[in-house]
Amino acid sequence: MSLAQDHLISHHIKPSVQRLSIMNYLLQNRTHPTADMIFSDLYVSMPTLSRTTVYNTLKLLVEEKAIQMITIDEKNARYDADTSLHAHFRCKGCGEIFDISVLGMETVRVQADERFEIDDMQLYCRGYCKKCKENHL
Repeated sequence: MSLAQDHLISHHIKPSVQRLSIMNYLLQNRTHPTADMIFSDLYVSMPTLSRTTVYNTLKLLVEEKAIQMITIDEKNARYDADTSLHAHFRCKGCGEIFDISVLGMETVRVQADERFEIDDMQLYCRGYCKKCKENHL
C-alpha cells in the first residue's frame, strides 16, 4: 500500500485513482500549491482529470482533515498535506509559502467562550525571505 493510500484510508476516504494522484501530489510537493497548480501538473499524465474533480477532491480532503487549506495568499487557497501544528510564512517578494515552527504552538490556548466552537486555528506570518530581503534592500 502507498503512503497516499494509507493516508486516505486513515481519514476514512475511499481511494480512487484521482484521489490517490492528488494526495500523492500533495505529499510529494510541499510547496503549498493551489488547486489550479495541482490540476496543471497532474493533467499532463492524467488527461481525463477535470478541474471539478480536483476541486471536489480537495474539498473532501479538507473536510476529512486529511489536508489543510491555508488562506495566507489573498488571491488563492493553498493546500498543505502537513496537518501537524505549524505556522506559515509568505514572502512578500517572491510569494513563496514556507512552513515554520512556532515554539509553544502545541500549547496555545484560547480563552473559553461559549459563543464559539473552534475546530481550526491557523497562524500566518508575512515578510521577506532571506533571498528577497537581500534583493529588497
